[in-house]
Order: sequence, then structure tokens, then C-alpha cells
Amino acid sequence: MRSLSDILEEYEFLEGDDRYGLLIELGRTLEPMPDALKTDATLVRGCSAAVWVYPASQQEQKLHFLADSNAAITKGIVALVISAVQDRPASEVAQMDVMGALAPFDLKNQLSSNRTQGVPNMIGLVKEHAARIAS
Repeated sequence: MRSLSDILEEYEFLEGDDRYGLLIELGRTLEPMPDALKTDATLVRGCSAAVWVYPASQQEQKLHFLADSNAAITKGIVALVISAVQDRPASEVAQMDVMGALAPFDLKNQLSSNRTQGVPNMIGLVKEHAARIAS
């Protein structure tokens, strides 16, 4: 998975539809999430599209998530969130300002509110899991 800074570097060079294209491309690069893990327990509440996030492992206190969505652009947003936290120490993610890390992408102004409304819930789920592992 690409780092958030690498993605931002490319994102800043693009405009409009090309940014949508990059988000769709990012969504396609997510590690496949088996259908068996797409359950009510892994469903992120408050998203306009279905979004699932599953904590796959926490080897050596580092978090690794599987995630998916049934909508292409939303899946790209999911990929942004996951790239901000993937394979980082749980203690770091628990303290991290993920919304701040995503701020340079200006998603609220780039996308409709329907596409971004579930982002805080997704971040909250990831940070809650990190806090449990870190303690």
C-alpha cells in the first residue's frame, strides 16, 4: 500500500475527474477482503455506501486492516484512511489525528457530503481498535 504522502503528492497534481480516477484506482489496490468477513459486525455505520473494516492482525502491536466498500469512490476514501494507519503501532494510531492527516485532500470540498459522511465513523472504529490493542 502506498503511503499517504505519496498519494497526496499525486493528488495535488490532479484536478476534478482525475482526482476521482485516483481514488477509484486506490480502492482497487486494497488488499482483498473475503466475503465471509463482510458482516454486520465489520460494517461501518453512517456511510452512504456499505463499508467494512476488519482488523486482520496486530503482530508486534502493529495494526493491519482489511477493508472494502460496494462503491468505487467510497472504496478509494477507505483506502486513504487505511493508508494513514496501516501497519503502524497501535499506540501511534490511538493518538493519531487521522482527520488531520486527511485534511490536505480536502475531501469535503472535493466530494459530496454523502461520500464523506461515514469517514469519522470509520476513523473512530480504527482508533478504538488501536486503543484496545495499545492498552
